[in-house]
Amino acid sequence: MFGQLRDDPLGLARSARSRRSETLRPRTDRAERVVKSVCPFCAVGCGQLVYVQDGEVSQIEGDPDSPISRGRLCPKGAGTRHFVTSPLREYRVKYRRPHGSEWEQLSLDQAMDMIADRVIKSRRETWQEQDEQGRRLNRTLGIASLGGATLDNEENYLMKKFFTAMGAVSIENQARI
Repeated sequence: MFGQLRDDPLGLARSARSRRSETLRPRTDRAERVVKSVCPFCAVGCGQLVYVQDGEVSQIEGDPDSPISRGRLCPKGAGTRHFVTSPLREYRVKYRRPHGSEWEQLSLDQAMDMIADRVIKSRRETWQEQDEQGRRLNRTLGIASLGGATLDNEENYLMKKFFTAMGAVSIENQARI
């Protein structure tokens, strides 16, 4: 044992090898192509390399050419492949009615119409023209926006403009937290 430590103190050579480890190959070796991407989990924008095999994502790693992350990913970024390939990932709109116990599938058009109807109703019911002293407000406290870290600057800018135009006051972006 002491000979191993003396000859290979960092455990990078002979002491780290076995018959099995000699036959192992990285998942990236089998990829048919590599696609450059950006991690979607925060506003930092770390570069990612997405490895594709048989038309499916086989591995996601940090992009060493990224000036932002230089090939490194945080735990969320490193787990991106599992979010993309999970058998639990939903591809359809799901809705659970108030006091309901079951999820139902909706079309995207139906879900968007429901959201629009509720936004319009909330704005109408909570609109404040002026305060008690007669000062002009033109606002609603019944609608709020919390932007996500997966949105880029342009999307956050448009969300801010949209919700401000609707009179919302509570507008925040989680990406800066």
